[in-house]
Amino acid sequence: MALKIWMNTGLVDESEAKLSVFDHGLLYGDGVFEGIRVYGGVVFEHEAHIDRLFDSARAIRLAMPMGKDELRAAVETTVKANAIEDGYIRLIITRGVGTLGLNPFLCRDSGLIIIADKIQLYPEEFYENGMKVVSATTVRNHPLALSPKIKSLNYLNNIVAKIEALDNDVPEAIMYNHLGYVAEATGDNVFIVQKGVILSPPPEAGGLGGITRDVVIRLARNEGYEVLERNLTRYDLYTCDELFLTGTAAEVIGVVEIDKRTIGDGKPGPITRLLRERFYSHARGENR
Repeated sequence: MALKIWMNTGLVDESEAKLSVFDHGLLYGDGVFEGIRVYGGVVFEHEAHIDRLFDSARAIRLAMPMGKDELRAAVETTVKANAIEDGYIRLIITRGVGTLGLNPFLCRDSGLIIIADKIQLYPEEFYENGMKVVSATTVRNHPLALSPKIKSLNYLNNIVAKIEALDNDVPEAIMYNHLGYVAEATGDNVFIVQKGVILSPPPEAGGLGGITRDVVIRLARNEGYEVLERNLTRYDLYTCDELFLTGTAAEVIGVVEIDKRTIGDGKPGPITRLLRERFYSHARGENR
């Protein structure tokens, strides 16, 4: 069955979901987006995602096409129209149709696209057995060039690092900032476990302030674990007891090798497994 896509003011058939070649989202990556999960037919952390979207738009002076309540209703309508029980939403705001020049103020009304569909970022065996990663040579964008809190449509920095991972026959790469500290993976946040303490780079290191990351931190603290935000080096990743990634699409996934170095005993560690279980229970239990 063809998808129903929300385009600007309402739902259209997938075949009719078209974007102008003069939209600055296409021409310049000028726009913002959110990836959101659906569990049991309920949008997960909906309010937090909408708040982050509005903050990203405000930071780049992008006018939102509707208010928060109206936008949440449009997302819910799109999910129901596509009968999504467990799936993924891509919510996109573009600058809109303008000229071939950079001037964003010549663009007409901003554009809105909502896609609700299925997704599986990694095969199930990676969640059970863990996955391998490499360190990217591509440095994460300087946080003073563009705030990592802005979830923009320009992901070229991450894409180049992703190419490095795929060239090395692994699905993911760890990106470092201009000072050599861990920033994030190409699409996920990074955590390590060292002597029972959970550590994650602070947002100012250059990684996106992930919503799944925040949920996992709360769940870990509820389990009695100490969670600290601290700058991490490549050495910290090489010598940690556990390494895992979090993200809307990835959820919680263990890493068992980085740069040919085995993490722990070569299997997802006990804290990684526990937090994965707690996350799934929270995501589905909250909805019930």
